[in-house]
Formats: sequence, structure tokens, C-alpha cells
Amino acid sequence: MSPRLALVGLLLAVSLPACASAPERPSAAPGLALVPQPASVTRPEGSAVRLDAGSVILIGPGQPEEIQAFAGQLREVTGLPLPVRESGEAAITLDALGPAELGREGYLLKADGRITLRAHTAEGLFRGLQTLRQLLPARPGGQVSVPAVDVSDRPRFAYRAVMLDVARRFVPVEQVKRFIDQAAQYKINVFHWHLTDDQGWRVPVEGYPALTGVGASTQAGWRGGPWFYTAQEIRDVVAYAAARYMTVVPEIDGPGHTAAAMASVPELNCSGRAREPYQGFDVKVSVLCLKNTEAVGRFVSTVFHEVSALFPGPYLHIGGDEVPSTTAADYAAYIRTAGEAVTANGKRVIGWHQIGEGPLPPGSAVQYWAPDGEDSDLVAKALAQGAKVVLSPADRAYLDMKYAADTPYGLRWAGFVPVEKAYAWEPTELLGLREEQILGVAAPLWSDRAYQDSTSLPTSHEQYPEPSVYLDHMAFPRLPALAEVGWSSADSRDWDGFRSRLSPHAARWEAQGIGFHRSREIEWAG
Repeated sequence: MSPRLALVGLLLAVSLPACASAPERPSAAPGLALVPQPASVTRPEGSAVRLDAGSVILIGPGQPEEIQAFAGQLREVTGLPLPVRESGEAAITLDALGPAELGREGYLLKADGRITLRAHTAEGLFRGLQTLRQLLPARPGGQVSVPAVDVSDRPRFAYRAVMLDVARRFVPVEQVKRFIDQAAQYKINVFHWHLTDDQGWRVPVEGYPALTGVGASTQAGWRGGPWFYTAQEIRDVVAYAAARYMTVVPEIDGPGHTAAAMASVPELNCSGRAREPYQGFDVKVSVLCLKNTEAVGRFVSTVFHEVSALFPGPYLHIGGDEVPSTTAADYAAYIRTAGEAVTANGKRVIGWHQIGEGPLPPGSAVQYWAPDGEDSDLVAKALAQGAKVVLSPADRAYLDMKYAADTPYGLRWAGFVPVEKAYAWEPTELLGLREEQILGVAAPLWSDRAYQDSTSLPTSHEQYPEPSVYLDHMAFPRLPALAEVGWSSADSRDWDGFRSRLSPHAARWEAQGIGFHRSREIEWAG
């Protein structure tokens, strides 16, 4: 079995676990530019490890098959041959059969004359590999040296996500994969894929072929296309993410943000006629005709069944935000219908925090996105139903907000979000939540203003860069900041320390071709 297929099977068999309590504050380890900050990291009085053309990787017998791919990553980043052996002396030892107390994502990394990386699972070993890569030079070639170091690490929260909106601006498959690679380097383990909205429908549904025939003909700003992912392309992305231990959570938004669906399926409209496809930039422009309960129920059931078959992860995101002109009773009925359709396919519900107004099935989660602690009552309603919370406060975690007035892309309705603001917040303090009520954190990257001079409407398609240019600029350096919020313990984080550790990552991003925003808040190395 290939490593990708094996990992897809792993994601089918398990769901995201709860993590252990937050570890103690790490010891001082000057000179190490590690992001996220490990639970414990020290600089012992040992020998640095120098790797050369004669260095060997040791992978003992009985190890998971996918570890061979990890050896390939080390060859790529070092530029060295690094052959694999099952016995004997080696410069690097990879061991995924370590102690059970490390949990699913914990790892131990020690460099003292040689490098030993241990975990209890292949997933934990992969997380540790990202730390090891940050100890290696930014570019392959030349002298390769790893300082003496002793790391013991595990995450604070189980759910650490980045969200990509491909409904407002379509992102080709190869650029989606590139974004997944970038996030995986910072121990992000969930890729939330916002696949439907007013401006486009990007996932095929055999029961409703017009969704991609008509609903995929628009983006925010123009018509054309069709812009959507085939079923095989979706499976490919899911497998690609799985090979990086990232679960893909699809979002099918409703009952609002549904103009693309309503342009494709006439019975979703109260008039019984399909509306015109929407290519504008406004929100709150659509809502399903919830009086047509049979048609809406049939649509939701069919779509969720087919989407569930494409995505093996435990969650299906049902949206639920910004629903204009809908009664409380109609909204609650929709959430019930959506929840039943999700659970009928063996999935768990996740949705924006407004779904706390409706009845939630066991095991649900709500994603809180409001700024300034607004809508705390809706979160309380969700908690009272046993739901957990994913935190995405717009004034901290929204990657589509402008860094400052002079940055070319993004919005500012939630205020400017410079790097320090994205970093310097504590999840338990946001809504007065207890640690066990928080599933994790997520960084949404919306694309409805993915063009230059975004404070006004675009006048030319020349204002739109390649999607990857927009993604790079908006996500870096803020995504690593939010990754540390999700991974590292509260008392291990401080802004000045983070700035110092982040600065050398500029060389890594440049080596990878990431066009990051050179925030004036950071004194960038090089």
C-alpha cells in the first residue's frame, strides 16, 4: 500500500483526539528559531551534528511504511543522499514506535553527536520532522550542521486549522497543494476548504449537475469558467493532505451564502425559478427558500451524502452564518435538517457559531468568528448542547484582514490585523472558556477581496494577482503566528521571543518562493 493510501485509511479509522493538558514553560534555548515554540527545548553541552555525503538514516524493522517518505524529505532539504539502513550506526535515527505517553502528535528530538527523532506514531514523527527541518539550513547544499538540542513536544489543542476560500476566488489544485505544504510546516493539522458560497460552487454533485454547470461559472468579479474541482482532483488533494497528516474539512455553506446553488437549482427559490448567477462582492445576498422544506431537505441530503463520500475526515462544515430575513423557527429547522444529514453519513457537525441557535447533534463543534467577543450568547447556547468551540476571532485570526492601511490586499471591517495582534491573544480569555471547551483554533483566509487596491471595487481584472501571490502575502507571517497560538502552551509564548524566532524564517520562505509580507514589526534576518 502506498504511504498516501495508508494515511487516508488512518484518517478514516480515527478522529481528532483531545490533547493532554498544557506542558510546562520551555527552558531557554537561545539561537533556535523554532516555530511553533516546543513544549520543552534546551541546549545541552553536547556536540553539534554534522551531516555529509556519508551520513546514513536508521529506520529499524517494524516501522510504519510512510517513514521512508520522511527520509526523502530530509534528502530534499539537505541535498545529501542519506541512504536508509535497518541496523548499525547512523547520523539520524527515525523511530515511530516510541512511548505511548507521547500521544498521537508528541515527539522527542535529541541532537548530540547524532540525531534521534522518536514518536509513538508516524504522525508524531512527522510533527517532529518539521522541527528538525527548522534546525537545518534554509537551502540545500553546503555544510549541514544541527546544533546540540533536546526537545520534548506535543500540541496544546487537537484542532489547528487554516481555511481557504475557493468559492469567491478559485484556486487551482497545484496552488491548493502548495498552500497545504506551507501550512504543514507549522504543524497545522486541518485544512478547512470553503467550497461553496454566493460567488461559486466548486464541488461536483451527480444528483445536481447544474451546480458545476451553472454554479461554477462565477467568481467575485467576473464570469467564465466553469471553475470547480473534479471528484478525482478532490481525492487527490485529500490524499495529498493526508500524507502531511492534515485532515480536510469541506464546507457546504447554508442556508445563506447560497446564490450559486440557487442559480443552479430552481426549486431552492421560492419563485421556483433559478436566480441569476452572482459575481458581486456583497454578503447577505441570498438564503434558501426554507418554506420549500421537501426540496431543501432533498438537496441537503443528496449534497452531504456525495460530499461525505469524497472526504474521509470526521467533520462536515455546514456554514450557518449571515442568514438574512429568516425566522428563528425556519433557521432552527434547517440546522436540524443539516445536522441529521451530516450524522446520517457518519460525520460530525461543525459550523459557524450562529448554529448554536439550532439543535446540534452530539459531538458538534462551532467555529467562533465574531470580533471583540460579540455573540457570546450563541457560543453559550452551543456549549449548553455539549458542543466544543473552534476559535477564529476575525480581529485576530482572519488572514484576509489588512495588516495596515498601506498593504495592497484585504479588508478592514474587523480592524487591521498586524502580526502582533494575530499572535498576542489567549484562547481561554477570549470568551471566558475553559481549556476543555476549546477544540482548537483556525485561521480563515477569505478571498472576496483578492485584488489590489481592495478598499474599493475593482475596475480591471489586471488588479487580480495569481491566487498564490495573494495567499502568500496574507498568510505569511500571520499563519505561523496563529499556528503557535494553537500548538504552544500559554505560558511559553511571548511576543518579543516570537519575533526573534520568526525573523530567520524569512530565508526559508524566500528559498521556497513564498512572497511574504515584510512586516515592519519584525526585524527580518538577511
